[in-house]
Amino acid sequence: MHALRYPETPREALVETLHGVEVADPYRWLEELDAPATRAWIAAQNALTEELLSRVPAREALRRRLTELWDYEKFGVPLRRGGRYVYTYNDGLRNQSMLCWQQGLTDEPRVLLDPNLLSGDGTVALMGYALSHDGALLAYGLSAAGSDWQEWRVREVASGRDLDDHLRWVKFSGAAWTADGAGFFYSRYDAPPAGEAYRGANRNQKLFFHRLGTPQEQDVLIYARPDRPEWGFSPTVTDDGRYLVVTVWQGTHRENGVLVRDLQADGPITELLLDFDASYEFIGNVASRFYFLTDRDAPLGRVIAIDLDRPQPEAWHTILPETGDTLQSVSLIGGRLVALYLRDAAHRLAIFGLDGHFERDVELPGLGTVAGLSGHQDDPEAFFLFTSFTMPGTVFRCDVVTGECTVFRAPQLRFDPDAYRTEQVFVTGRDGTRVPVFLSYRRDRQLGPATPTYLYGYGGFNVPLTPAFSVEHLVWMERGGIYAQAILRGGGEYGKAWHLAGTKLRKQNVFDDFIAAAEWLIASGYTSAARLAIGGRSNGGLLVGACLTQRPELFGACLVGVGVLDMLRFHRWTIGWAWVSDYGSPDDPEEFRALLAYSPYHNVRPGVCYPATLITTGDHDDRVYPAHSFKFAAALQAAQACDRPILIRIETRAGHGAGKPTAKLIDEAAARLAFVSAALELERDGVRH
Repeated sequence: MHALRYPETPREALVETLHGVEVADPYRWLEELDAPATRAWIAAQNALTEELLSRVPAREALRRRLTELWDYEKFGVPLRRGGRYVYTYNDGLRNQSMLCWQQGLTDEPRVLLDPNLLSGDGTVALMGYALSHDGALLAYGLSAAGSDWQEWRVREVASGRDLDDHLRWVKFSGAAWTADGAGFFYSRYDAPPAGEAYRGANRNQKLFFHRLGTPQEQDVLIYARPDRPEWGFSPTVTDDGRYLVVTVWQGTHRENGVLVRDLQADGPITELLLDFDASYEFIGNVASRFYFLTDRDAPLGRVIAIDLDRPQPEAWHTILPETGDTLQSVSLIGGRLVALYLRDAAHRLAIFGLDGHFERDVELPGLGTVAGLSGHQDDPEAFFLFTSFTMPGTVFRCDVVTGECTVFRAPQLRFDPDAYRTEQVFVTGRDGTRVPVFLSYRRDRQLGPATPTYLYGYGGFNVPLTPAFSVEHLVWMERGGIYAQAILRGGGEYGKAWHLAGTKLRKQNVFDDFIAAAEWLIASGYTSAARLAIGGRSNGGLLVGACLTQRPELFGACLVGVGVLDMLRFHRWTIGWAWVSDYGSPDDPEEFRALLAYSPYHNVRPGVCYPATLITTGDHDDRVYPAHSFKFAAALQAAQACDRPILIRIETRAGHGAGKPTAKLIDEAAARLAFVSAALELERDGVRH
């Protein structure tokens, strides 16, 4: 790659005084996404990026290999209702997965819903669905162009016919059917003002009941709290159909509340847990005995039972006490508690009786991730998907009585997983913290300072980063690279204390952990700074942006995906206000100073040689507003003091990532790999990449 002439990006003399500090924001005009000047800037930046990437010799070979390896069957975890099994399925390269159903375990599947028929460019995606208790009806939500906004409809499973029901302005909500199938509970927002659907803040969610056959305007308001505009509501109807259980969330805080309504008695909503003193995840119930996974007095998690007749904390019963592993989730299936634990960021699965006695561990295929654990209280079986760095998602059926697991659906592979090795190492962080790092690479690869290495991280919002299969990462490893995945504070791998250690005034710990992993890889001889690329998405995009501005000499290439990059204005757009639980608030003087100290956009310095950087976003991203990426790219391009390229690739009719068509996913992966290949000069030195 050579020195570039970037599109002209005018600077405004805009300076604000915030908490006594003067803060420049010269590219604020790029926040107006639909302004002619912004659209022209987007077109010019995309043209430059495409021109440069088109010169990379490896790009087409990478695209071909990505397409070959992407062409495998992908199965979702079945949901069983009324003897019917419903699951997602993609036979290879379809832009969107279909929804299929079958009557029994061995019956032939039938297509229930094919989103690929709903748009010419594959940008209408199935984002959520719920089966009625008898399995006869399907409520499903669709989004367009990558938006978080969904429209919900209802379909008869047997006939495939849609009913007239049509719900709009649904976001961050599923559907919970009543036992009789007469309707379902869901949450939505008021219709936003014109022009604000992709930008305006999402507040004042309300819980409704929709009765089948009636227009949305007649939906019954079940619960709303205008005095608490940051609250949101996630409804569940218990397996016995008697109770409505509502999880009350406030932004991304780990603490939540719980409401309960007795549907049989048609009683009022009871505020069962509303102190927001801990997390309470509803597991299931036996009559009026309710089971919850909580971190109250148990940072790594425990299971408690609460009797609705005596809901006071002193009457709670501990069913599964806290252990040395993180208890991530628990399901009530077949009259048993199926518990999913994290041990050093990999999963183990165990089965307990309802009184807490241990029955057995479930044998898993190896070091990896269990996802989508599915089953109901009266089901004899549980389903789950298992994946690892070299194993695509395989769906298992598990007999909860015997613990025996068999493969329900597995893809045919076009590569040999035994040709790769995964190991876990532990790095010492800046303050002595033990930081796990997974390393995955070809067994026959001779490792050394010239080995290209891609280090990935996230570190936020109590989200655990566990082993998972990625075609993009496999191609990287196939061509001789190391894929490294760092487990950082701020995530959910080691419970509450680990999460909180990477939040608010302690957010710098996350960046220090990631930098420590990079330094260890270099010091241990796995790679060198010139051959080290880093990447992350969303909160991980913030991670990469902060690290490249703090330690630009440490990396050869950086991939910043849909990142949160302006830490002084993130709370003004869409759902950004909800992230103050992790980031802190720019309106608080102390937290403002912490945010300003690492905000990527505000810490770009002229005269610095920054690593080659590719920033990616979608023009319809209504999760992380695209202006974050626009402003950061403009600042980096203006400040760059050497010939390493600073590029931005802006996907049109795309959002934060969910529901993105397969064709776009492959194009984006090829662009990233081609960019890193050129930036690390892998072709010049004969590295097969």
